[in-house]
Amino acid sequence: MKYCDLHCDALTCEGSPQVTSARLRAGGCLLQCFAAFVDRGGFARFSLLADRFDALCQKEGYHRVLRASDICGDAVNAMLTCEGSAFSTLEELDAVYGRGVRMAGLVWNTPSAVGFPNFPDYAGLCAGRVSPALREGARGLTAFGQDAVRWMAERGMIADVSHGSDLLLAQVASLRRPFVASHSNAVSVRNRARNLTDEQIRTIAGCGGVVGLNFCADFLSDDGSREGQRAALLAHARAILEAGGEDVLAIGSDFDGAPANPFVPDPGAMPALLQLLSDAFGSRIAEKAARDNFLRVFRAVCG
Repeated sequence: MKYCDLHCDALTCEGSPQVTSARLRAGGCLLQCFAAFVDRGGFARFSLLADRFDALCQKEGYHRVLRASDICGDAVNAMLTCEGSAFSTLEELDAVYGRGVRMAGLVWNTPSAVGFPNFPDYAGLCAGRVSPALREGARGLTAFGQDAVRWMAERGMIADVSHGSDLLLAQVASLRRPFVASHSNAVSVRNRARNLTDEQIRTIAGCGGVVGLNFCADFLSDDGSREGQRAALLAHARAILEAGGEDVLAIGSDFDGAPANPFVPDPGAMPALLQLLSDAFGSRIAEKAARDNFLRVFRAVCG
């Protein structure tokens, strides 16, 4: 079963990557999104990572895409995305678009020029002073962020609210355009600020968007065993489907951005996950989650 993966951090991976061309082909990847993750360094850092993406596509033979109609069925297709602090002006956002980005993560774990993350105190969280379930409730998009999201809607760029605060998600949803949470799970299964409430999942579904199932073990379950993670991935998938319906579930692995999940350690193991979804929900829903739901959003927003 061919699949689309909405998020990986292979461009900033240090050491041996989970995402390789051989594993993508072995796993049946149709489209891999490569995030230019910018924590610091701004647009200059983004530009360096965009250059790295270009070189990677050239080296590995990935087929670059800007819209759904570009996708080649017998190739590993690749799309550049961004996450964090990649731009801080509309001119930089236009340049990000010019480099081929068609899906932009608005924030990471720390505030950006665009808005605020779901963790109100990331430094406190890392130091163990703050609960990982504590959510940012008061702060959302900045004034610039509101302009940027409107610009994206008009230009044809998908807004990605993973890592975004509750208010940020609601503000993006107010435009009534399809948007995504590229790599997020369900708070009803695991109470973490990075996970989405049922209401948020319904909001994304109501706008025609999708939620990419995240493989990060800490957001899935306390049970770090292979069987525990298998059960947790299934539970989160079920919760997302029950909250938002069969058109909302997608895949957002977070490969190379989190420790390897023992059930799906790399793209080569994707057939096991897709078979798990097929066995649990039927082949039609599994195929929608694997690729069709995101391709619908890709067509609707980017043409």
